[in-house]
Amino acid sequence: MATKIRLQRHGKKGKPFYYIVVADARAPRDGRFIERVGSYNPNTNPATIDINFDKTLEWVNNGAQPTDTCRAILSYKGVLYKKHLQGGVKKGALTQEQAETKFAEWLDQKDSKITGKKSNLNAAKDEARKLALIAEAKKKDDKAAAIAAKNAPVAEEAEETEAPAEEAAADTAESAE
Repeated sequence: MATKIRLQRHGKKGKPFYYIVVADARAPRDGRFIERVGSYNPNTNPATIDINFDKTLEWVNNGAQPTDTCRAILSYKGVLYKKHLQGGVKKGALTQEQAETKFAEWLDQKDSKITGKKSNLNAAKDEARKLALIAEAKKKDDKAAAIAAKNAPVAEEAEETEAPAEEAAADTAESAE
């Protein structure tokens, strides 16, 4: 029986959520599966991937073929690299300890990249929030200035209309004398 490691779609329209499953190659996409080995949520940034590393590695070693997307996910999580290192140990190119140290170094490097990306995203989000607050404050000040300007000319016009009225009253008083 040909087995595949593939994604099984869940979630609502526009918000997909996937289970990573081992299934018979002939089974429908969302149909029967042999074992669920993880989940993948592309809606978060960076995408959330939870897999049972040991079970997935066991299935890959037993010949389960991942689909293209699952291959990328397994590569991202290090399952395929671990399989590669185990092949080197079987051939005698590496010892088990060397393979473990290489994999540990790779995991540390990968974790530092992920934390760096998360911190950059958080910094960008904070910067965008600060810029939005500054823009909002400027807009509020502009609106307040516009309201003040709208109210101020009314008062000046009233003074201007009072001054000609006083002049007219003075002119009428002079002509009456």
